Amino acid sequence: MVGAETKTSPTAVAAAGEMQRHLERELAPGLYIVATPIGNLADMTLRALAVLARADVTLCEDTRHSRTLLAHFGITTPTRLYHEHNAARERPRVLADLAAGCRVALISDAGTPLISDPGFKLVRAGLEAGHRVEALPGPSAALTALGVAGLPTDAFLFAGFLPPKSAARRTRIAELKTVPATLVFFEAPSRVGETLADLAAVLGEREAVLARELTKLHEEVLRATLPELAQKLAEAPVKGEVVIVIGPPQAGQITDEEIAALLDAALRQMSLRDAAKVVAEALGVSKTRVYDLGLARERNSG
Repeated sequence: MVGAETKTSPTAVAAAGEMQRHLERELAPGLYIVATPIGNLADMTLRALAVLARADVTLCEDTRHSRTLLAHFGITTPTRLYHEHNAARERPRVLADLAAGCRVALISDAGTPLISDPGFKLVRAGLEAGHRVEALPGPSAALTALGVAGLPTDAFLFAGFLPPKSAARRTRIAELKTVPATLVFFEAPSRVGETLADLAAVLGEREAVLARELTKLHEEVLRATLPELAQKLAEAPVKGEVVIVIGPPQAGQITDEEIAALLDAALRQMSLRDAAKVVAEALGVSKTRVYDLGLARERNSG
């Protein structure tokens, strides 16, 4: 009805009240690691907004990108560049700010800072200097992709970006081949096809997921085996931010040679019985298989 009074949602009232309570609390001096949306601005947390609004300065990878985000929420806190190319120069300045009692926020272009982004050395230096360091959890492309992948989540390894060159990339993939966990990678859209081809060549028929543009309008999640994904992406290159999630190795996929390599290393420090237990747990295979392989190797070497 025209002219009818618009009712405010109880949820909006509660959220506004919670936001106001955060804004009214004193923000202690220190370094605040603040997660920001990976695409959907509605994923910004109330606590993150309150910290960014009250900080003395916000460190960011790209001030133009970050100012757009801050302006969307009416935040006028000064911004300053902090990225991999200027971190060594800027770090002493940030530590001086912290020593002077400043409230410093660190954000990345998207998601949780330090995850394949600069910040680790700053956090370490801040802690060593005795400054308060607090993390505000929130959006993460790696965890978001893992959540929708439909692959095991009891153990996973985030391996960041693989090397850009194929030879080095295949070497790194081979190092991760026997890790008994779901693997999570970031990749540039221009290299997705080549990377999937190398992953398929080294890891074989593992279940995999390619998640693109997560939380955005054109979000896409492709589920298939690695060879199938490699073929599909070779024919249709993708655009946008990409996360690749790969299921863990199955017991049958672990070769005797892979077991032997790890067993040999373990036997330098412990008995065959203990080594078999350690290797079996590490590779997700049966202890009996590892022990029998060890006995066979001992007979052959004797």
